[in-house]
Amino acid sequence: MTKSLLSRHMRIAGLALAAGAGLTAGVAQAQDKGTVHLAYVEWSSEVASTNVVRAVLEQAGFDVDMTSLSAAAMWQAVASGDADAIVAAWLPTTHEEYLERVGDDVEDLGPNLDGTKLGLVVPTYTEVDSIAELNDHADTFNGEIIGIDPGAGLMGLTEEVVDTYDLDLNLRSGSDATMVAALSNAISNEEDIVVTSWTPHWMFARWDLKYLEDPENVYGGAEQIHTVVRQGFAEDMPEAHAILDAFEWTPEQMGEVMLMNQEEGADPYENAKQWVEENQDVVENWLNG
Repeated sequence: MTKSLLSRHMRIAGLALAAGAGLTAGVAQAQDKGTVHLAYVEWSSEVASTNVVRAVLEQAGFDVDMTSLSAAAMWQAVASGDADAIVAAWLPTTHEEYLERVGDDVEDLGPNLDGTKLGLVVPTYTEVDSIAELNDHADTFNGEIIGIDPGAGLMGLTEEVVDTYDLDLNLRSGSDATMVAALSNAISNEEDIVVTSWTPHWMFARWDLKYLEDPENVYGGAEQIHTVVRQGFAEDMPEAHAILDAFEWTPEQMGEVMLMNQEEGADPYENAKQWVEENQDVVENWLNG
């Protein structure tokens, strides 16, 4: 091969390599849509929903960071811009106070799940049927109500319940996990226990439970879980905003994921990816906005 011909081949190879590198860079740039920061509270329902949303956003080409916070800190993170979105806003009652505080700094995209409920829950074998009857059976419940994390709106409502009904039971704070552990232990021993709880929650699929009647209606009626984003998110990340705006599912669908997460050694993120993969017909509706 002559020097001129060799030089020509080298120039062509160099141009091809450069073109290939440019194409690769272009693809990488097209796929680099930025990072969506999601905040959530460590409730089984919100662990399920937030991981599913993460998996869907990743399918759309976004990177996703998740941060677990208390309910109050979760709302503040969205309001301050430290988080882009939450899919864990219980409205109009449970998180009403948080929304009132930061309403001007966030955008409510509406409900992503309808048909929630809050209240005090006991095993169905318990003779008590109403909150108003608890004082007559205070000793049966060891003089306490087993609650969750102290920053939760549900705990604030339950404090109102204690005052409204003048209950002789102490509200004990903890977490979703400690509440469920106490409930499981009591049921195993066929003992009475009263806990703060909500629907949807996987424990209703595992055990026979009932809500205590709330004649004073302190807990209010059925609620919804809303998606809330920071102000400016729609302008900064319109595609991610559209996906979050379209995200909506049923308590039954959420329950499927929550039950998967209760298996020994379960990974909520891997379970969410599996659910998303197996429910692409639902997911496509979210991706298409």
